[in-house]
Amino acid sequence: MRKKLIAGNWKMNGSKSFNEGWVKSIHAALAAMGPSQNAEIMVCVPTPYLSQMAGLLENTPVALGAQDVSAHAKGAYTGEVSLGMLLDVGVQGVIIGHSERRAYHGESDSVVAQKVKACMSSSITPIVCLGETQEQRQSGQTNDVIQSQLSAVMDALEQDFERLVVAYEPVWAIGTGLTATPEQAQEVHAFIRGLLATKTRHAQDLKILYGGSMNAQNASSLLSLPDVDGGLIGGASLLAEDFAKIITSANAECN
Repeated sequence: MRKKLIAGNWKMNGSKSFNEGWVKSIHAALAAMGPSQNAEIMVCVPTPYLSQMAGLLENTPVALGAQDVSAHAKGAYTGEVSLGMLLDVGVQGVIIGHSERRAYHGESDSVVAQKVKACMSSSITPIVCLGETQEQRQSGQTNDVIQSQLSAVMDALEQDFERLVVAYEPVWAIGTGLTATPEQAQEVHAFIRGLLATKTRHAQDLKILYGGSMNAQNASSLLSLPDVDGGLIGGASLLAEDFAKIITSANAECN
């Protein structure tokens, strides 16, 4: 059985004092849950806070994640952060190809694929994001968009899929308060797993997360779906109490 993964994406939020308070709150919430915690937990924070959070999260079950990485190992790439640098500060996972990176920074499917491929040469887990806009969904292009985005990654990886995590994040449901219905989410997640199965016999072992406005209220219904293996949580991850409730829902599905 695939373990659920709950990964928080803080986006461009946080401060030293906020971070300390959040970790204290989430640590207390996890302690209150007791030892029967089976879900994996990660929090992806802005680059300036990675070192601080690495220290704060020590001796907790929460893994440290980053929000982006360069496909290049080193060199004249001003403003970029390499995998080696992330490893140096204890990062265990990284979000790649978030819709905001694609929209605001012009990241193409090819660029996303090269970043994912670079991750596979390290121990860092890539969480690659896929998703369609509202216009694309309304025009019946959801599967075409997903297939194009994922095919670029699968072609780049060839057979090396072992640590790949996919996050389906419908663009129309990010930060809007809208959420895919359980039926919509399951349909796309099953489609993604089917695509993965064309390239690897381990498709049933790979995690596919839902990343469109999952929150404390809807987490249980989404996490109970057969092909939803966790969540990539945006705004709700900033609220330690709500994030803990989502983790509780994930733990319930793991038991």
